[in-house]
Amino acid sequence: MEQLIRVSLTTLIGLVALGQFVQVITRYILQVPVMGLEETILYPTIWLYMLGAVNASRENTQIRANVLEIFIKTARGHALLAIVGEVLSLTVITWLSWWAWDYTSYSLRVWRESPTLYIPTFYTDVALMIALVLMAVYTIWHLYRNIRALAAGNYSGLDTHEADYQAIAVDSSEEKLHG
Repeated sequence: MEQLIRVSLTTLIGLVALGQFVQVITRYILQVPVMGLEETILYPTIWLYMLGAVNASRENTQIRANVLEIFIKTARGHALLAIVGEVLSLTVITWLSWWAWDYTSYSLRVWRESPTLYIPTFYTDVALMIALVLMAVYTIWHLYRNIRALAAGNYSGLDTHEADYQAIAVDSSEEKLHG
């Protein structure tokens, strides 16, 4: 799966870069814009964004602003915070997936087309639904692993900020020794 995502993301970013390159050369150097090029670049760009979000969810590297981590001193507390974060993430993803399903079914029913090349926009609209479902699957996986690690007392096996948990555990034990 990892190889498929890497190849897909690399291919999509290559297509977007190539499309932008062709657009710059034809429009600004040759003074002959290619009609519909912006429309065709839109499709791989949207899929690139959505699959990039899925990849961040898979790697558990989303941008976070965990201010509570500063105040929580124990590895167990960080583990509980990670679980609460995953539950909240899953709740939001489920809610957004519900909306995305409505939008996807509307898009399929209406079958809109792009204005210049008449490409069905369903192929970009469905990217959101697919991405949210995959993000939900990865969030459930991370939640399961975090709960299992908490139950086993193995805080170094957590999916989020593993090095931070290990450092906190070491700092806590050093404080007890020197404290």
